[in-house]
Amino acid sequence: QVQLVESGGGLVQAGGSLSLSCAAAGSIFSINTMGWYRQAPGKQRDLVATITSGGSTNYADSVKGRFTISRDNAKNTVYLQMNSLRPEDTAVYYCNAGGLITTSLFRLSSVWGQGTQVTVSS
Repeated sequence: QVQLVESGGGLVQAGGSLSLSCAAAGSIFSINTMGWYRQAPGKQRDLVATITSGGSTNYADSVKGRFTISRDNAKNTVYLQMNSLRPEDTAVYYCNAGGLITTSLFRLSSVWGQGTQVTVSS
């Protein structure tokens, strides 16, 4: 019943900015951690940034100082503001919800969005 609906992504020039959003929909009581991961062609899916319901954040070293993650608990939505984009940021970006509790108090360890393509041209 739970789905993550992403929006954003696209093609930008190096040095530009882009923002992503992801809303969790369904019978949700709470979500402990929401975050963004990315996967480039031929590479593993790696963490970009996460944020807990209390606002604690964690960033990959490669994006620190450039990306900002935020969330709206009331809307079960997570955002990623990406600035100073580089060609190496090109990847499919996936939204994730971890420690999700449904209204029936069932715990889901991890739910993934469909992914959205971010391409940064040189």
